[in-house]
Amino acid sequence: MAAGLLCGRALRRVAAAAASTLGGSARRLSREQSGPGEAPSTDAKPRRTTQIPKIYTKTGDKGFSSTFTGERRAKDDQIFDALGTLDELSSAIGLSAEFGSEGGHSFVQELHQVQCVLQDASSNVATPISSARESHLKRTSFSEKPILQLEAWIDHYSEQLPPLTAFILPSGGKSSTALHLSRAVCRRAERRVIPLVKTGEADADVAKFLNRLSDYLFVLARYAAMKEGKQEKIYTRTE
Repeated sequence: MAAGLLCGRALRRVAAAAASTLGGSARRLSREQSGPGEAPSTDAKPRRTTQIPKIYTKTGDKGFSSTFTGERRAKDDQIFDALGTLDELSSAIGLSAEFGSEGGHSFVQELHQVQCVLQDASSNVATPISSARESHLKRTSFSEKPILQLEAWIDHYSEQLPPLTAFILPSGGKSSTALHLSRAVCRRAERRVIPLVKTGEADADVAKFLNRLSDYLFVLARYAAMKEGKQEKIYTRTE
């Protein structure tokens, strides 16, 4: 303990000496820059040093991460598996939106809205009910409203499409194929969330939203192919 105190005092003395030395150097430099017979300038403002926050925290190096409730769980926990898949889904939809923008499609803004809702869904999943306080649940609740919005969009686009008479393959141009890929990832995200709903850790409306979202993405893929005049490839049985 004594050695530690002495060490601390020594460090403080060194720091004070360094500060004094730096201060003296700064004053000398100011006088030198002012020129002979001139008073040091008082207009110079002290430089502000902005420390850039680091992207890495090292808190997950041992294979654990935190939920929104502060609970530490292994990174291969079902919650983080679901969150990772939801993140993957949002990235896939972002790619679909970029292709949609290139094709001049009006549904791009809808896809951006869906990405925002996926953030809300992720917040709900990241807040396991078993360890959540009432304040947590209020902030991360997930409503039925986005589901109803998806159903309205599905009906709107379905009315403009020719009837489906055969199985179609992911195809029909870049926009359509990217939307089919998003749909496939969405199905996987739904499969990851359902176990959490079954155990009461996540809201059932999150799973319902993902179920409806995959339908929306399927219809939108067909719509994109139709608007671009691209041919959808039909499944044929190989002999």
